[in-house]
Amino acid sequence: MTVVDHINAFARRVPTWGLYILCLLPVPWLLYLAQTGGLGREPIKALEHELGEIALQLLIIGLTITPLRRLLGVNLLKFRRALGLLAFTYVALHLLVWLVLDVGILSQIWADIIKRPYITIGMAGFILLLPLAVTSNNWSVRKLGAGWRKLHRLSYLAVLLGGVHYIMLTKTWAAEPLLYMAAILGLLALRLPKARSKQAV
Repeated sequence: MTVVDHINAFARRVPTWGLYILCLLPVPWLLYLAQTGGLGREPIKALEHELGEIALQLLIIGLTITPLRRLLGVNLLKFRRALGLLAFTYVALHLLVWLVLDVGILSQIWADIIKRPYITIGMAGFILLLPLAVTSNNWSVRKLGAGWRKLHRLSYLAVLLGGVHYIMLTKTWAAEPLLYMAAILGLLALRLPKARSKQAV
């Protein structure tokens, strides 16, 4: 057996619920750190940042699944839906911390969404993820048919908006958000028709 065969065999044995448990472990740990001073002088901002960054990482990992299968033969498709739901969960927690703990005033929330472009873009990304989270179940796949796949292409735009949100949030050309954006653009480029046709040759 090749290395790829071993990876695929291991992936088939790993239950999806295990991925949920593993990926949600940072939540109680981050909450503990926020309560005990482990996130620095501004724990709410730090908690908000950490949750948002994990969400973006999960979205990027989800983008890698198709290229891994096409280019290397590594089949992790069974985890793609779970990764999408986990990413949405972290985006929702990121938003909840901002709404309740950071801002907390309804009028200020709407003012920030309208006046601050990075918040507007982040909110747009969250809205795009909403229908994807709602339809990430077997019933929706059967009901929507071919339309389900088209609907879930919104994830490409959502992750792109997430990358832009992160860059704008830092307000500087920091290396980390730019690296995330480079990964996003590279993975999306692999989905372009010309790139896919070259892979097939």
